[in-house]
Amino acid sequence: MKAIWRRPLLLTGLGAVIIAASVFIAYEMRTSALQARSFSALSSRLTYRIASGPSPTIRFPNTGPYDERLGYTALPALLDRLTAQHYTIAKQARLSPSLQQAMAWGLFPIYDEKTQAGLHIWGRHDELIFAALHPQRIYLRFEDIPRLIVDTLLLIENRELLNANYPHRNPVVEWDRLGRAMWDAMRQVVAPDQNAAGGSTLATQLEKFRHSPGGRTDTAMEKLRQMLTASLRAYRHGKNTLPAQRDIILDYLNALPLAAQVGYGEVHSLGDGLWAWYGSDFDHINRVLSEPPVDHEHLAAYALAYKQVLSLLLAHRRPSFYLRQNSAALTRQTDRYLYLVTQAGLISPALRDMALQIMPLPVRHRVPDQPPVSFVERKAANAVRHHLASLLGVAGLYALDRLDLEVQSTLDPRSQHAVTDRLQQWHSKAAIKADGLTGPRLLHATADPAKVRYSLILYERVGAVNLLRVHTDNLNQPFDLNHGIKLDLGSTAKLRTLITYLEIVAALHERYATMAPKERHAIRVHPDDRLSQWVLDYLVKTPDSSLLRILDAAMARRYSANPKERFFTGGGIHEFVNFDRRDDTREMSVRKAFRHSVNLVFIRLMRDIAQYYTAQLPEVVAEMKANQAAMQRQPKREAQDGVPVRQPQPVVRQFVQRYAQRRPAAIMDALIARIHPTPQRFAALYGALKPKATLAEFRAFLRARFPHPNLTERVIASLFTRFVSATHTWESRGALTALSPDELRVAAYAYRYPKAKQHELLAAVLRGQPATKQRRVRVQPRRAAVDLNTRIKREEQAFAAIHNAWQRLGYPFASLVPSYATAIGSSADRPDALAELIGIVANDGIRYPTRHIEKLHFASGTPYETLLMPQDRAQTVLHPAIAAVVKEALYDVVERGTGRRLRGAFQGEDGRIMRVGGKTGTGDHRDKTFGAGGELISSRVVNRAAALVFMIDERFFGTLTAYVPGPDAADYQFTSSLTTQALKRLASTLDPLFHEGGR
Repeated sequence: MKAIWRRPLLLTGLGAVIIAASVFIAYEMRTSALQARSFSALSSRLTYRIASGPSPTIRFPNTGPYDERLGYTALPALLDRLTAQHYTIAKQARLSPSLQQAMAWGLFPIYDEKTQAGLHIWGRHDELIFAALHPQRIYLRFEDIPRLIVDTLLLIENRELLNANYPHRNPVVEWDRLGRAMWDAMRQVVAPDQNAAGGSTLATQLEKFRHSPGGRTDTAMEKLRQMLTASLRAYRHGKNTLPAQRDIILDYLNALPLAAQVGYGEVHSLGDGLWAWYGSDFDHINRVLSEPPVDHEHLAAYALAYKQVLSLLLAHRRPSFYLRQNSAALTRQTDRYLYLVTQAGLISPALRDMALQIMPLPVRHRVPDQPPVSFVERKAANAVRHHLASLLGVAGLYALDRLDLEVQSTLDPRSQHAVTDRLQQWHSKAAIKADGLTGPRLLHATADPAKVRYSLILYERVGAVNLLRVHTDNLNQPFDLNHGIKLDLGSTAKLRTLITYLEIVAALHERYATMAPKERHAIRVHPDDRLSQWVLDYLVKTPDSSLLRILDAAMARRYSANPKERFFTGGGIHEFVNFDRRDDTREMSVRKAFRHSVNLVFIRLMRDIAQYYTAQLPEVVAEMKANQAAMQRQPKREAQDGVPVRQPQPVVRQFVQRYAQRRPAAIMDALIARIHPTPQRFAALYGALKPKATLAEFRAFLRARFPHPNLTERVIASLFTRFVSATHTWESRGALTALSPDELRVAAYAYRYPKAKQHELLAAVLRGQPATKQRRVRVQPRRAAVDLNTRIKREEQAFAAIHNAWQRLGYPFASLVPSYATAIGSSADRPDALAELIGIVANDGIRYPTRHIEKLHFASGTPYETLLMPQDRAQTVLHPAIAAVVKEALYDVVERGTGRRLRGAFQGEDGRIMRVGGKTGTGDHRDKTFGAGGELISSRVVNRAAALVFMIDERFFGTLTAYVPGPDAADYQFTSSLTTQALKRLASTLDPLFHEGGR
């Protein structure tokens, strides 16, 4: 009996369980009660907090369009790059253990994701300088969305949302759609050509748009990850998901991916899509769709607005295809859906018919050019943005502006705007006249002031850092005159030259000062190394001299300012001029030459610097040692008159034998036969043999030896001035003629004393011969050319050493022009680099960190949040004694020299006169073409510039530049007096900054 009833009872129980399970499943599918409890409990534990220092628990995403665009995936590399550049993590997010585990399982982190994000830059007092928000056009609240757009979206994508009867329902799953999608997927296994319906809800699509690789669902596991994450996100604020459902709709419309438009970039959000693809105003579209149409005119506008919105809600499925490749297909798809929404009762047949008449959809192929922005007003922001791009290694401003990043800059917006306005006012003739910028060495009354471009970069030292306060110019272009230009800034190069000179003296003092007198006496320096010889001679006279004392003596060394000497440098013969011709006949100290910016003194000083570095070259040192050893092996002898005479080198004896007791004409003929026939070489040879000849004698000689129609009177006079009457060393004569300097010297003596016997000629030559290095034995034109090339190569090596010294102090370019003209600006410079240099001097030789940025705040309000701050690392790059001497020289320029206009221009808040130092410079950049005889054929003006690099009370420092590019520069004759006067006029504008203390 029991066996008979056992089976029915089991079946009954099993049926009851199945019925109960079915009822429960149906209830759960309708209400999501169990999911609400489970997911809300789990989501409440997925938290994070912000704490000081680097986080041991932080994790960053690996992929996802949203995470890539906002820079979250790049954060590990960015943080490594920043820490390598002396930034430290001040604060960072700490993840809860549950959130760590969830992310380890592959889920996306749960937090309130940002609808809009982008780069924000703030000034020193938290003034907003720059903001880039993407997307630009969004709904701020769910209530702002027209109801028709919401209903249309739900009809297309997610019909069960916003059902108030089931407030705990999981918005991630629509079971009927999911079942249909699974059935279609199984059918595709058998029939691959069958279309499969999508089962994604708005919530899972959001996860896909933002976080899935490539914004796609490629695997079942990826779909599961999207659904689990979306479920946790929906319940993050509790069991009631109705607020989350409204947020899903809001976020979806604000994140809709709509391909990339030419002239705009990636398009996200319905609002940006309407503007980018249709040129429609987002606010206008919303106003139109918020009220039903009342007449035919309104109906037409309503139909157009609705059809554009509907098309974009459909286009996201294949955005590039529909919007960029085949807008006709989008029109057809939109028209099909117009019938569906009409059947659903969302729009009237009349509205549908009106919308169907819009054929085709007016999709545009590019965004039209936007109204020009004022680049002048954005100079400061752009300076910080470019600095950021370099700091972060980001490729371009487009990607930079989309990073979720807030930046606290050091800029002072009040001073920035005030200075910028003042510089722009100087485009007006009335303004420059009122500010005293017209007159001699300033702007001519007839010159166009609008073509003069001014720039100012200003730093303030606060504690152990240099803070950028002003970075501006009045050029209405994205180009940055302070950082992006390479300009001949004239005599500002004398500041770098002076520092290099003093560094050499200091190094020599350190090398020789501790030696015993006998050791110093035994040192033999290269005959061309005047600086080493001067230091040795000075230490003989003052053996206990301190570094500061010898540096002061070095500033007192005197040089000729005579411009008549021709200098072999830069691969050829060059001549230079002084700005003030009254200096031409003077000899003056380095200090005075720096004060008054005398060119020829600094040309000769640069020659000494270059020859010092040449003498340090290993091959030159080896040659000198070999020469000294050879001289020591030669027996000494005395001349018949008892005067010590150097032993002749073998090559000199050969030249004496060759030219002694020959007729002058024969000597001239022999030498002419051995040189390449050019007017310059003939002139140089003639000047070596007959330096006191008249112009008429030279003219007769040249016309006889070089009959050529181009030898005009003007050319002959130029050759006579440059090569006959001018003073040249035997080395430069040898370089000009490609002959041995020793041969020229012997031939010149023989030419002047044709009856002298060999021993008489030899004695005369040796008495007039300075101690020189061993000359070459074989004298051939080809060998002379080789020696000339060697000389050029060694000069290049010397300037490479000078470049290393300059680069250590911030010189911005990869090389120098190997010419003495580098001392007066031919190697160019950059305003911000000059500011850095004078900052080092003002700070007693210490390079303090130069800051544009105080804080970098990445991903605020997210589990990736990281706050970084720069470390302060000062470095001594210039000896304090050198900095002190140079600083006094800079003050001297303002108090008694070329910067006198600035004397007393700045006052502190207490009325105290602020001490100002600086260096002026004028650059007149021209391309010149010379003819065969050395005459100037053409001169093309490239640009004109004036600069003032300055320091004020050793607290503020910077560079002010005036610049006119191109042929227009020929109409201007301003000098650095213009920038000196301009800074004086900016004093009142900068007073609030100068009177404000600290950060």
